[in-house]
Amino acid sequence: RGERDGDAEKGQALRIAKDKAADLRLPLKVFRVEKTPGKLLVYYTSDERLDLRDFVRDLGSATGLRLELRQLGVRDEAKVVGGIGSCGLTLCCTTWLPDFVPVSIKMAKDQGLVLSPTKVSGQCGRLKCCLVYEQAGYAELRKGLPKLGKRVIGARGEGRVVEVDVLRQRVRVSYGPGDTEVVPATEVKPLFPSAPPAG
Repeated sequence: RGERDGDAEKGQALRIAKDKAADLRLPLKVFRVEKTPGKLLVYYTSDERLDLRDFVRDLGSATGLRLELRQLGVRDEAKVVGGIGSCGLTLCCTTWLPDFVPVSIKMAKDQGLVLSPTKVSGQCGRLKCCLVYEQAGYAELRKGLPKLGKRVIGARGEGRVVEVDVLRQRVRVSYGPGDTEVVPATEVKPLFPSAPPAG
């Protein structure tokens, strides 16, 4: 029962904090509060540096508690709040990912992902963290595969690589307008093999 009461108090304090921020028209998002005896810890995100003196005064008056504010980034917010990723599993940042490392759109391109924000963005709205730790696997699997646009010779003759499926190790070869075929990458050879490095 005490735990339920504590949750109710936290929920009420969170609502008050959100309302005070809205009343002051502050561009911040309060997403979590923690209560300790006599103190309220308020977690928020904002893209701007803000003067929060009025917010601290109003929220302190409304709750009767001393305040401590903690500004976090949107990735940290996702880590604290938790949730389920698009893969159907608990977010990596809440379960095992120790640190946030930079993620680039080039990683999404290298992995052949559709560059739509809904496909490559995580719950935090930033590029998915998993792009980083899958990058090395894709780089390894790509070794030896013909590159997009390269001319190759296959069983049906000369063509051009128009699609590379890294995970399945297959390529789509175009022999002319409307004439394409998907084949294992091992069944095509480059038309102009690269010269071996001089040794």
